[in-house]
Amino acid sequence: MTNTLFKEVGYSLSKLIEDIQMGEIGLPDIQRPFVWKNAKVRDLLDSMYRGYPVGYFLFWENQVGEKTKQIGTNGHQKVPHLLIVDGQQRLTSLYAVLKGIPVVRENYETERIEIAFRPTDGTFQVCDAAIRRDPEYLPNVSELFGPNASQYRIVGEYLERLEAHRKRNGVELTSDQRKACETALQRLFSLTGYPFTVLQLAANIDEEQVAEVFVRINSEGKKLNQADFILTLMSVFWEDGRKELESFCRAARHPSKSGPSAYNHFVEPSPDQLLRVAVGMAFRRARLKSAYSVLRGKDMDTEVFSESQRDKQFARLQEAQAHALNLTHWHDFLGVLKQSGFTGANLISSKTTVFYTYILFLIGRIDLKVNPNTLGRIIGRWYFMASVTSRYTGGSPETLMERDLAGLRSAASASDFLAWAERAMAAELTEDFWAVTLPNRLDTSSATSPLLFAYLASLNVLDARVLFSRKRTRDVLDPSIKSPKSGAERHHLFPKSYLSGLGFTSAPQTNQIANYALVEWNDNIAISDTPPSEYFPKYWSRHTAKERADQAYWHALPTGWEQMEYTKFLEARRRGIAKVIADGYQRLTDGETVPADADTFEARISRGEGPLTEFKSTLRRNLHTGQNDPKMEHSVLKTLAAFLNSKGGTLFVGVDDAGAPIGLERDGFESEDKLALHLDNLVKKYLGNSVHACLRPAFTDIGETRVLVVECDRSDRPVFLQNGSAEEFYIRAGASSPALPPSHMHEYIQQRFK
Repeated sequence: MTNTLFKEVGYSLSKLIEDIQMGEIGLPDIQRPFVWKNAKVRDLLDSMYRGYPVGYFLFWENQVGEKTKQIGTNGHQKVPHLLIVDGQQRLTSLYAVLKGIPVVRENYETERIEIAFRPTDGTFQVCDAAIRRDPEYLPNVSELFGPNASQYRIVGEYLERLEAHRKRNGVELTSDQRKACETALQRLFSLTGYPFTVLQLAANIDEEQVAEVFVRINSEGKKLNQADFILTLMSVFWEDGRKELESFCRAARHPSKSGPSAYNHFVEPSPDQLLRVAVGMAFRRARLKSAYSVLRGKDMDTEVFSESQRDKQFARLQEAQAHALNLTHWHDFLGVLKQSGFTGANLISSKTTVFYTYILFLIGRIDLKVNPNTLGRIIGRWYFMASVTSRYTGGSPETLMERDLAGLRSAASASDFLAWAERAMAAELTEDFWAVTLPNRLDTSSATSPLLFAYLASLNVLDARVLFSRKRTRDVLDPSIKSPKSGAERHHLFPKSYLSGLGFTSAPQTNQIANYALVEWNDNIAISDTPPSEYFPKYWSRHTAKERADQAYWHALPTGWEQMEYTKFLEARRRGIAKVIADGYQRLTDGETVPADADTFEARISRGEGPLTEFKSTLRRNLHTGQNDPKMEHSVLKTLAAFLNSKGGTLFVGVDDAGAPIGLERDGFESEDKLALHLDNLVKKYLGNSVHACLRPAFTDIGETRVLVVECDRSDRPVFLQNGSAEEFYIRAGASSPALPPSHMHEYIQQRFK
């Protein structure tokens, strides 16, 4: 026979309250958000008063024990011996009512639970202003259980008030009624002896077994809430850390009047979401069950509990949480989202995607020291990619993020981080995705589709204007502007009433993403149900030829769309919207584009280094040693290989890192021809003859300074750089050229060169 995993223990309500007060039972701090409605607390007390069963509690013995050192400070007199797995809200309700302690609601506003009691008929009510004035009621039962409460005095004063009230209304309080009130009050006082059954799980079972027990005995079969459970453990072992999380979440919901705060127009974080960020950064793990090991001192490899292990892991978690709650990091990250076109909560389809991307931002910024400008660009593109592909909104986002973080566990440098991100994005955003998958997925009427938000974000990135207007989409979508009328509204290009006459009556048909465009609210009202063939020419005449071309591109309007058959119009516009989204992502990748006649070498240098531009001071001379150095040549060749394997680019030799032209004299060549010949020999020897067709070297003057410019086209085959006996494979990531390890190179080549 197998060993029983639990034992049954009887508790009175007063014993439960006493053990919580002493810290023997680890109830989540009373400042945790309390989700029960007051009416549900009223019903709980009523059931107990009438002697009905109200369920059991499920506790788990704390294996680490009383010798465990606590992190931070709290008011407990001892380390809890028992942790609550099920019954937290019931026990919080009873503790708050009997102790008269305020609770914090989900909006982080405090409130006292005031439950009134009418002794004349044993009725409980949620107290309100009318009840508070009614002498028939004791307005707050918490006062009956206070430390200085006198039952004799409470009964006497209540009966005195009741009798006076009845007399004023010409009614006598009979002796039987007095006795009934006394009996009801004594019954209420005796609730402290109400018996509870506690199922106490053994200390030696693991977290997965606890979760399984919870599911098996819960009548609804629901999953154990990992976040609640972990925050319970934090209340026990690191109360200060849990309070920091909740303080941050509280501040994020309300504008500050006294300096910097977490408040923003993007997300209202919850403690468990921020805890995920800290766990992800500290341990490169996405599953919250990994935090069990941290909070209980279990080594993730040996599964052995120890105080020293817990302290070591706690130190990592503390440091990561400090970074996650750092206001500079937080707002810099949100600024990246804004620069990527996602200007606020109205364009955020998944909070999970936001917080998972925040993990990557912190790993890149803090752990791997990625250049902040480069990091901003790569993270902006990552969020865009994750949104448009719904990377973290499928059936198992934890599993997908666990995979992503696993890919980063071996990353030891900024180059490793950038190479990993570029490889992952290239694998998702293939040519087939843009040309086939995305247009097909745009066949939806969901008003909160991440594809719709990605399209609007792309319009922001491309500096688009609202249809028929000169207002920027970025301005009308700004969530910080509160107005009775939105700056722009979603307009049915083919009005619903008009479509109804054509036989299209269902919402999935009429509310297609491809049938919507942003227009000013007054235009939307004026157009109303007018057919597109009638209203479009009138509004189109507002614009110049150039403006019409831009508007048709931004809003994906096929030529003659107003006369097209509706389903063909939808198909054509989906392709156009997909192109705008692709172009928005491309703008984030390549930076601001300029007209061909303005794209001079000087203009490229002025925009600085990026995915398509690189500066090198010399070809072969090390300016620190004054000697020719093969490492300098290798650096030039590495850049050329990265351009060839990516999207091409321009290499400037004779320009320093700051973009200042310094000339070619430092390389010490006799002539420009000798320098060009040396570069040609390097390319032949280390990159191969076949790449010459993709390279266009030339000498030019930048101001009064002579420099070498090598323009690179993208190669149609993989290019390897010979380094001794090894072959290296480089790609372009932001303003750097990281090498891909063999384990990842094959995947990239399959996607890039198929």
